[in-house]
Amino acid sequence: MRVSRRGAVDPFIVMDVMEAARVAEAAGRSIIHMEVGQPGTPAPKAARAALADAMEQGALGYTVALGLPELRAGIAALYLRWYGVTLDPARVVVTSGSSAAFLLAFTALFDAGARVGLGEPGYPSYRQILRALSLEPVGLPTSLENRLQPVPADLEGVQMEGLIVASPGNPSGTMLDRAALKALIDHCAARDIAFISDEIYHGLHYGDRAVSALEITNQAYVINSFSKYFSMTGWRVGWMVVPKDHVRLIERLAQNMFICPPHASQIAALAALDCIDELEANRAVYAENRRLMLEGLPRAGFGRIAPPDGAFYIYVDVSDYTPNSLEFSARILERAGVAVTPGLDFDPIRGAQTLRFSYARSTAEIVEGLARLQAFMATQTKL
Repeated sequence: MRVSRRGAVDPFIVMDVMEAARVAEAAGRSIIHMEVGQPGTPAPKAARAALADAMEQGALGYTVALGLPELRAGIAALYLRWYGVTLDPARVVVTSGSSAAFLLAFTALFDAGARVGLGEPGYPSYRQILRALSLEPVGLPTSLENRLQPVPADLEGVQMEGLIVASPGNPSGTMLDRAALKALIDHCAARDIAFISDEIYHGLHYGDRAVSALEITNQAYVINSFSKYFSMTGWRVGWMVVPKDHVRLIERLAQNMFICPPHASQIAALAALDCIDELEANRAVYAENRRLMLEGLPRAGFGRIAPPDGAFYIYVDVSDYTPNSLEFSARILERAGVAVTPGLDFDPIRGAQTLRFSYARSTAEIVEGLARLQAFMATQTKL
């Protein structure tokens, strides 16, 4: 049977690493998971309780396409609490995870063939979703001097209709301060380039908080999720904030593409917004894990790092040890029992010499993983 060219996207390598780790565990091996950006904690207790109560009250059917009005209002209130931004709940669109928000945003903003810029290293699914929509991803190599974040100079002379930026970034965990984010937004506004701000790691910071694009402009698409800070990856509920005159455009697309986000997940997400103590306790664990990683990775031999400001990742240059991060990560899994992600997922060229480590699991797992990595690296020689 024939297939479309749009379907010829690259695999999401971290998912392949997860499967290899699962197979190893099924065979009886102990694996420390540093590959996937997934909290090791469940959804907040009150979120689970709210859903249990709702399930006893009646059927959980379709909601309106843009999401439960009370959840949209709760998300709007979050912007006031976190950023001091007064946000009209009508501009909030609840989605089936941030992935659905990317689909809606790219479909709403760009015609087939449009070029959309993204910093490299960056989240791999941007590139593949764009390709599946007959759009052209434009990789923008970022520098260690700029902490692996794009700057306006990287955009000069590049023809594109859109730019997507993540702060904190994946895989780097680095953030753009207000001046740096504003410089990118202003550059795009002056050239009629649509600006999309991926903010799904907001709330997970270890110094100054992250800046939202909504603190600077109303003419951007802002995407967020309950997956990371709220510890609800498998619940598949996210959101998007769009300009007021784009709400009906997005609503029509959402009605036809998704009907609505999962009702059950929306109920849990609404309750999660009030679980601050539990969520901040999770963040304190990540902060300790980050401290251990920044101390332990250099001791193991991974010394070339852009220290992360947020999220729960560390991106490491391993060019002293390998020209092939895919093979190197497989060797670490096989010999050390630690699953890590090859940088090729995030940068198709330079990623052959980088790895991403996640510290989203328990502190005990991080300690054990670092010990295994140190023992493994003691057997490796530099090129």
